[in-house]
Amino acid sequence: FVAREVGLGVKVVTISGIARLDERQTLAIAGISPKSSIPFFDVDAAREKLEKTPLVASASVRKLYPGRLVIDIVERQPAALWQRDGEVSIVAADGAALDALKETRLNDLPFVVGKGANKRLVEYLALLDAAQELKAKIEAGVFVSERRWNLRMKTGVDVKLPENDPASAMPALLKLEREGRI
Repeated sequence: FVAREVGLGVKVVTISGIARLDERQTLAIAGISPKSSIPFFDVDAAREKLEKTPLVASASVRKLYPGRLVIDIVERQPAALWQRDGEVSIVAADGAALDALKETRLNDLPFVVGKGANKRLVEYLALLDAAQELKAKIEAGVFVSERRWNLRMKTGVDVKLPENDPASAMPALLKLEREGRI
């Protein structure tokens, strides 16, 4: 109270780097309120709170006297959609679940299904790259028993990839598609 009365209250908060979070959420997570004052505001605690938020990859919080806070955020970027237990979430490339799917504009992201599929997302994305022209025909990657991938094709066919080195099966699959239009 005294710090605010002598002009050291938080008057301006500058936030940069947010696209999916909104300003109100960011302020609430960081613990900034009209009662906050610059000398007693813990920037390290605010940064830690922000970085615990799934959407935030990294954050920095700085004080600029007499009454300004600057928050710089780097958000995780959506890399895929992940379904488990009937719920679809947006996940980042590192497998972190960002949020429940609420935006239809993200429906074009790769789709993975199953427990642990988010943690093996990099492997699945590499399989999609190796699939070349088949990529457009793949509806989802189904992670089976946290061991191996099935490719669910848009036709409803499941392609069961080997547990060890599934990428090695992609040239054979491409050859079958090119020659036999399977």
